[in-house]
Amino acid sequence: MSAVVIGLALFAAILHATWNAFLRTGTDRLWTITVMSFAGTIIALPFALAYPMPASSAWVYIVLSACLQVGYSVFLVAAYRYGELGQVYPIVRGSVPLLVTLGGLMFAGEHLVVLQMLGVALVATGIISLSFGKGRAGISSILLALATGAIIASYATVDAIGVRLAGHSGTYTAWVLLLYGLLLPVAFVLTRGRLVIDLRSPETWKALAGGVIALVAYAVVVAAFAIGPAGPITALRETSVVFAVLIGWLFLGETLTVRRIIACAVVAAGAICLGA
Repeated sequence: MSAVVIGLALFAAILHATWNAFLRTGTDRLWTITVMSFAGTIIALPFALAYPMPASSAWVYIVLSACLQVGYSVFLVAAYRYGELGQVYPIVRGSVPLLVTLGGLMFAGEHLVVLQMLGVALVATGIISLSFGKGRAGISSILLALATGAIIASYATVDAIGVRLAGHSGTYTAWVLLLYGLLLPVAFVLTRGRLVIDLRSPETWKALAGGVIALVAYAVVVAAFAIGPAGPITALRETSVVFAVLIGWLFLGETLTVRRIIACAVVAAGAICLGA
């Protein structure tokens, strides 16, 4: 990979961990992530109008990606209900390349090379370390985090194909975010009955700020997909697990133990091996 692609992937990793911290601190996380989606919709709208329309073959991927990201949001919110950022986030992100690799092994007849086998072992070890022992993540948060990881793996694959068919990464990103910003509030209303937003509330502006960060993180990684290989980019982005642990410690008052640091570093190393 070029230095530009590596830089984009690492920048996306930092931003991704940051917006998850915004979500984790929300008092009503489903409301928070729904309001966050508005920021993406507002910013994406002029770009969707300015760029050429995506190629017709890309629309099925745009719609599918938006739907999957709604599911991702719902499951992520549920996972954070039961676990800390430094517990849930590494399991979510580390499971993505692990599930992609195992899926290829079971359903596509792919064979693992030595580096991939090492990656599987490292990610699995890191996740198990976070799941047991003092301060471990709860069973519910682990299962929800793994389900979230499966959805991420799905929409990352969809995006890697769709962005190339769209003809322009900007128009693809803008339309995915527009549809996502329309569908997530619908999901909120169906589950809660009413969506109330008070522009005078600090929580609203904090959520909108988190939405801007999430938008930039997504746009950066889609841009990387457009110019580089999807596997290594996805893996390198998973170094965000280390940033998440540090953010949880510095800003959220979460426990920073040697065991947790090592576990997250092992997950990140395994993710990189899987995508290499």
